[in-house]
Amino acid sequence: MAEAGDQQMQLLKRAFSMFDTAKRGAIDCEKVRTILTTLGHTYDDKELEKMLEDEDPEGNGSVNFDSFCRVASHFLENEDEEALQKELKEAFRLYDKEGNGYIPISSLREILAALDDQLTNDQLNEMIAEIDTDASGTVDFDEFMEMMTGD
Repeated sequence: MAEAGDQQMQLLKRAFSMFDTAKRGAIDCEKVRTILTTLGHTYDDKELEKMLEDEDPEGNGSVNFDSFCRVASHFLENEDEEALQKELKEAFRLYDKEGNGYIPISSLREILAALDDQLTNDQLNEMIAEIDTDASGTVDFDEFMEMMTGD
């Protein structure tokens, strides 16, 4: 299996911790699907299902970070940083419908809430404050990239 690159690793770590709001070191298998979809990856549902089953031998419906990385890396192996950037751009574009190069905080809130429906308003506000570093009320692509890749 190909090793995920540093930037990819950062992205996976960031995505994982966004979903692991309880900080229990595991995320629901369902969320792995959401992450792959959000990152614009196509995957074979049956193949993903099988991998998640293999990584969750106890059948408790969740995977730890290492398992998550193994599964995600499997679907990311043909990715390089350029492709990763392109996918994040695509995800960003979905919300930047006017093509302004930025999305309003409300859209970001929507993305974060869709990623994890367990987030409280306070947690969302905290995350948004971290992301919208210049307190502009909008998030530009660089801020978005930073959020997703940790660079």
